[in-house]
Amino acid sequence: MEATTAKKYEGDETTRAFFKNSTAKRVNTDALIASALTKQYPNLELVIVPSYGVDLLGFASSGHASYTLLENDNDSLPSSLIWKTYMPPARRLDGNPGGLAQEVSFAKLMYKWKDFELILYMVDGRDGTQAWPNVRNSYLLTTDTHKAEALIVAAGQWTNELHEEVWVWDGGYWQKSAELYHSVMKASWDAVILDKEMKDAIINDHLSFFDSRDAYEELKVPWKRGLIYYGPPGNGKTISIKAMMHTLYTQKDPIPTLYVRNFSSWAGPEAAISAIFSLARQTAPCYLIFEDLDSLVTDQVRSYFLNEIDGLKSNDGIFIVGSTNHLDRLDPGIAKRPSRFDRLYLFPDPDFKQRVAYCKFWQAKLADNKKIEFPDELCEAIADITHDFSFAYIQEAFVAALLVIASAGKDKRLFKGKAAAGAGDEDDDEWVVTSSSKRDDLEDLELWVEIQRQVAILRESIGKETSSKKLAIRSK
Repeated sequence: MEATTAKKYEGDETTRAFFKNSTAKRVNTDALIASALTKQYPNLELVIVPSYGVDLLGFASSGHASYTLLENDNDSLPSSLIWKTYMPPARRLDGNPGGLAQEVSFAKLMYKWKDFELILYMVDGRDGTQAWPNVRNSYLLTTDTHKAEALIVAAGQWTNELHEEVWVWDGGYWQKSAELYHSVMKASWDAVILDKEMKDAIINDHLSFFDSRDAYEELKVPWKRGLIYYGPPGNGKTISIKAMMHTLYTQKDPIPTLYVRNFSSWAGPEAAISAIFSLARQTAPCYLIFEDLDSLVTDQVRSYFLNEIDGLKSNDGIFIVGSTNHLDRLDPGIAKRPSRFDRLYLFPDPDFKQRVAYCKFWQAKLADNKKIEFPDELCEAIADITHDFSFAYIQEAFVAALLVIASAGKDKRLFKGKAAAGAGDEDDDEWVVTSSSKRDDLEDLELWVEIQRQVAILRESIGKETSSKKLAIRSK
């Protein structure tokens, strides 16, 4: 549509109708706008599409189309009602000042896609006291309905694709998370300390599934699979999921992830579960993650959840992983029914060999730091004093020790004396502990001295936590 043609059809009637409607009781904004546009543009076809599934402005902002605001002639009313909102940076330390986003309540645009032009009205259609869900429609006025529909298909396809993002269900709806995607792309199997057999089994379990569609069809079995990762917190369940997500995203045919944090929804948990599996079936083949499965599948939603997993609808191409710190809290119909979750992987507290491997992981991370002495002997020494620790606790011991050493380097103050895994006197800067001849050559290493101190502090906190739990159980 030529600009001169657009000029011919510019008018104020729809704008006046919208602002008049917005200052009074609203019954059906969509009907009012459609009626006003039909009257204002009698020679153009009207095509209406909800904006939540077809983001025409985002489609244009990505470079696939363009648009300009159309101004009203000789009218005291504004031609658009657009809010500017400040979006803070995801991380202040990145030095990014943030940016501006826009929230369109009413706008009249000239929209161009390829060699096709049309007039586009975007209108917020909330009526009465309705606050959720928001209803924002796009009203396309054109001389070529077929081209307008082709635009809707192209923009709709783009809107429902992931662009370096992960689908996350949180707060009652699906949202695209670029932040989680970039976090996942930093995850690596090198940071996952597991028995080689178990790590290889997990990786092969996933890759063989997505490569074996034909085999499943030939055997006439549903092409779906489910795993449960369980065990005490802090031992690699989440990092294993992220490392697998990274692996799947970097395949020749990338496998998208749908990450579920809760079953919240303004329409209730059953609606949330339905929406979750609906997108999974639409996106398949895909990777569907349920974080803290035991807290998600309560008695109230258990039947509905199980029906979605193995009901009448096809779940072909969906690989489900649920994580839990409390396998005993899961319903046996979930934890002990292979047709739903086919295999359980235990992530226990690390044994001595795994603790040594984790210390070597930290040794490699600190290899470029000339201020930290970290000989091979120190790996076994640290592993020896961290028995019964999870990976998360060992990590905390390393982080806390390194922070103390860094601070000591600035204020020239270090704790003196030998250290070990016993509890120290909180009021004394010097704390003496048991040593052994094979560790005598490590006693002057700052990292060894401070790691032992941090391990002692953590053991004391674990003891207090355990005592509190026992007291709570007795009180019941």
